[in-house]
Amino acid sequence: MSVPAFSDIAKAANDLLNKDFYHLSAGTLEVKSNTPNNVAFKVTGKSGHDSVTSGTIEGKYTDKPNGLTLTQTWNTANMLETKIEFADNLAKGLKAEGIFSFLPATQARGAKFNLHFKQSNFHGRAFFDLLKGPTASIDAIVGHEGFLAGASAGYDVQKAKVTGYSAAIGYQAPTYSAAITATDNLSVFSASYYHKVNSQVEAGSKATWNSKSGNTVGLEVAAKYRLDPVSFVKAKINDRGVAAVAYNVLLREGVTLGVGASFDTQKLDQATHKVGTSFTFES
Repeated sequence: MSVPAFSDIAKAANDLLNKDFYHLSAGTLEVKSNTPNNVAFKVTGKSGHDSVTSGTIEGKYTDKPNGLTLTQTWNTANMLETKIEFADNLAKGLKAEGIFSFLPATQARGAKFNLHFKQSNFHGRAFFDLLKGPTASIDAIVGHEGFLAGASAGYDVQKAKVTGYSAAIGYQAPTYSAAITATDNLSVFSASYYHKVNSQVEAGSKATWNSKSGNTVGLEVAAKYRLDPVSFVKAKINDRGVAAVAYNVLLREGVTLGVGASFDTQKLDQATHKVGTSFTFES
């Protein structure tokens, strides 16, 4: 198995716990389309529970033979962002990307330069914010026979000091994975586990302890069950009694519906529940 990026060492468990739960927004609409000349368009709109609506339009051009990807986005906050990626041009496994943003209302500008280098047993990344600081963030993971170990660090060039550091270890196999991370200057510790029980059932859990806020350990557990080839259900609950359920179904080719809800099991008599829906159209 390939070595993941540092932020993805617990990806399987995190995806099971956080992905495809639709209650966070009252409504989500996503439309995707592709053209014959390798241009993909995506429009996303969200309506929050506070009645605030937001949206993003994205266009992406991909030139695979030359390793070039150009992405342009524009959102309802009137922020423009351009991302240019070059993959495998200078060396195999090396990807360089530049991200440039502009906010017309305030004339604010952003410029970032990132490097990703991936080999069979190594995955390293470097992120540079050229206009703020400038700052740099570097992380790397090495892997051997499923065992993973990595670390990350941030540095502020102007202040000449380390701004943060983290470490992680893990193990991944085809049907299960586990990871322990120490973030926020080794003060927040998390342990996660994911298991693909069979082709229909997946289960996972995560425990988190913030050493700065006391001895309380937060716990989340989640499960996913595939009903048939085109639909599945998910459920999760945490140590505070907050539960969430979700249902996802492919209505027809290119049309996906997601429905989700969350509720506080200790306050069922109060209006703390949230319900959300999601529609995705793809062509």
